[in-house]
Amino acid sequence: MSVKTNNIYGKIIISDKTIGDFVYHVAQDCYGIVELVHKSKLDALKSFIVFRSGVKGVSVHSMGDRITLDVSVIVKYGVSIKAVVEALKESLQYKVERFTGMIVDTINVNVIGVRR
Repeated sequence: MSVKTNNIYGKIIISDKTIGDFVYHVAQDCYGIVELVHKSKLDALKSFIVFRSGVKGVSVHSMGDRITLDVSVIVKYGVSIKAVVEALKESLQYKVERFTGMIVDTINVNVIGVRR
């Protein structure tokens, strides 16, 4: 799907893949995030088989002017997981809303592991 809006200049359409790419880069810049990973081995296999399946560790669902994000991450060893996840959620919500002009309804963060 994609996010659609209109303004005085015309129609704007942003694909879920574009939003996913943006979310991936925002999450990589967040302190305490080592990397984004697939949620399960099944998701990794689907991504390998299906060429255009999206960005690793990011799932975007849009309906109307609302966006739901699912992000799977590995967190840096020794940091507060709760603090890192809250900072990631705040950063994603602010930057995605500014980028798209839409409302980020829900952000689900799955911490898959911890790494040095």
